[in-house]
Parts: sequence; C-alpha cells; structure tokens
Amino acid sequence: MTGSSPAWPTISIITPSFNQGAFIEQTICSVLEQDYPGLEYWVIDGGSTDGTLDILKKYEGRLRWISEADSGQANAINKGLRLASGEVLAYLNSDDLYLPGALRRVGAYFAAHPEAAWLTGRCRTIDAGGVETRRLITRYKNFWLRLRSYSVLQVLNYISQPATFWRRAAYEALGPLDESLHYTMDYDYWLRLGRRYRLHVLPQELAAFRLHGSSKSGMTARKQFEEQYRVAERLRSPAPLLYFHRLHNSLSIGVYSRKLDRGA
Repeated sequence: MTGSSPAWPTISIITPSFNQGAFIEQTICSVLEQDYPGLEYWVIDGGSTDGTLDILKKYEGRLRWISEADSGQANAINKGLRLASGEVLAYLNSDDLYLPGALRRVGAYFAAHPEAAWLTGRCRTIDAGGVETRRLITRYKNFWLRLRSYSVLQVLNYISQPATFWRRAAYEALGPLDESLHYTMDYDYWLRLGRRYRLHVLPQELAAFRLHGSSKSGMTARKQFEEQYRVAERLRSPAPLLYFHRLHNSLSIGVYSRKLDRGA
C-alpha cells in the first residue's frame, strides 16, 4: 500500500469463509490489490477442510484471520464486525470480488461526504469462470438504484451487497446482522439502514457477485425470496408494498430459475 492521507477513512473488510478454496484466493487478492491506505482485512473462517487455511496462511501479515466453528454466515460476519476497527465497514463473501480501484472510490466519497452513513455502488454478476453474466438483471437493478427510493426497496432489493459500505456510527446505532436469517441478512440490514439514513449511490461498478452451482443464490432462489418477503413483512412494510413485493418475488423466481444465456 502507498502512504496514507488523513483524508482517507480507515476501511475494514470482513470475508466470511467456509470451504470456498476454489474462489477465496481471488477474493483475497481483489481486496489486497486495492492499494488502499488504512485497509484492515479480516477473514472469518468457519473451520474449512478444503485447503482454505493453506491459502490464508499464505497471506499472513497482509490480512488477519481466525478459523473456528460458527453458526452460519451472519454469525461469521458479526464476529468480524466486532473485531473490526475501521471507520467504514463492509463484508465481501469468499467467492465475490472487488473491482480495481473500488476502495479508493469509496474512501474518497466518504471523505467528501461526511453526512453519508452508507453508500452503495453498481455490481456486475460473474459466473464460476469470472465471465460476466445476467446483464439484463444487472441493468434492471441499476435502473431502480438510480431512484434510491426506500418504498421501492420495500418491494425489491436493488442494492448489491458486495458493493455496499456503511460507517461505524451506523453500525453502532443498528447493531449486528440478524443471525436468524440464512439468505437475506443483507436485505434486512438495508431496510434497517434505510429507515434511519439516506442512501448514497456511487454510479460506478465497485464489485462482482459470483453466481455458481454451490452459491446460495444459485441453489436457493425460492427460499431466498420467501425469506426476503418475511423480512419486509416483519419490518412492517405497508400492505400495498407487501402485495407488490409478493408479486415481484413470483416473477423473480421464474427469472432466476431459468438458465439465462451468458450474454443476457
């Protein structure tokens, strides 16, 4: 990393990990190669048995990690958030990537906008080989992202988790992720953040979300959307918005269940 500047907020990135040895080194490199001053990087591993630990040892000194049994993804992320010391927080799953320059763009935005409690950007979807896919879905989410509407967020989750960051003060106000959720702990957190703070949007690609055979979104779209609806219902979204949420989920399940062409 290059020399630091007092203008750059410190950023802590947490990667929850469990048996993602096929992808985690790419994830790690995408973080460490950001060349961001004031970066703190934690990998919270759930006791992997697939060679992940050998990869983590390879990068000792450039990241911090622990490996122990946990009760799921949200539990691992919460462990990392408790350990993190940065002014800005985020988590990046162990098969996703930051795009080059992403953290400098994020740090510069937070430095220039002290009123911003949370920030999101654009995110592409890639397949197991790193090739961009599902472009139509990406364009659809980006359309709604431009509006930054909380009402729309109660109907559909247009915020991409790998491209989202929030200040420590917001985390201290909201508390940890809900560990009872298996698929939509991020959506629950966005709704909780959005009730308190205005969403800031950086109209640039910051990250890549990897969709592959063993990823949650690849295997369990129906369960994910059903849990998403329960989150919106529990947070007392208005009845008309819940109706449109249910309708949107039905349409989305059909889309996500299809094998879209690589160029779609």
